[in-house]
Amino acid sequence: MLTWIVIAVVVLYFVITYNSLVSVKNNVEKAWSNINVLLKQRHDELPKLIDTCKQYMQHEQATLEKVIQARTQVNDARDHHDVAALGQAESALRVGLGGLFAVAENYPELKSNQNFLMLQTRITGLENQIADRREFYNDSVYINNVRVQQFPDLIVARLFGFVKEQLLKFSSAELTDVEVGQRFNAKL
Repeated sequence: MLTWIVIAVVVLYFVITYNSLVSVKNNVEKAWSNINVLLKQRHDELPKLIDTCKQYMQHEQATLEKVIQARTQVNDARDHHDVAALGQAESALRVGLGGLFAVAENYPELKSNQNFLMLQTRITGLENQIADRREFYNDSVYINNVRVQQFPDLIVARLFGFVKEQLLKFSSAELTDVEVGQRFNAKL
């Protein structure tokens, strides 16, 4: 009788742990999907911003090209679910957008364009939402990684192929301060 009780407890433990790991894994996938939706929305808005800026910023092709190139890299990383590449591409895009908005300060007609202002507000809002969801994604990944590495859950995780996920990190380029003084002293 005692043997059956022990077997029942072990089986119950495996079932509960397995279901819990499935829930954690699905939470990571949901968090990724939430980021993906916002990245897609921003991806669709950026060409409108670039087109609006091109009308006024004819001497700022390098700035516009950086944003376009970073947008392409973000889209490629997103399509391939490459979290490491996405982090780097996101950093480049955020730096590019920061540069674009800073350079736009030199073009009063562009700054007063209602379409530009609407797109700037929309993209800035999307950037903030992406940052919030990145935090939720990283929290979900952290919980997943702790569970698949912690004893005794790691036994069930290894038996059923649960793996660590990768955190979405941005490169150090985004963390550096923008040279505002250099922007103000730049010649038109």
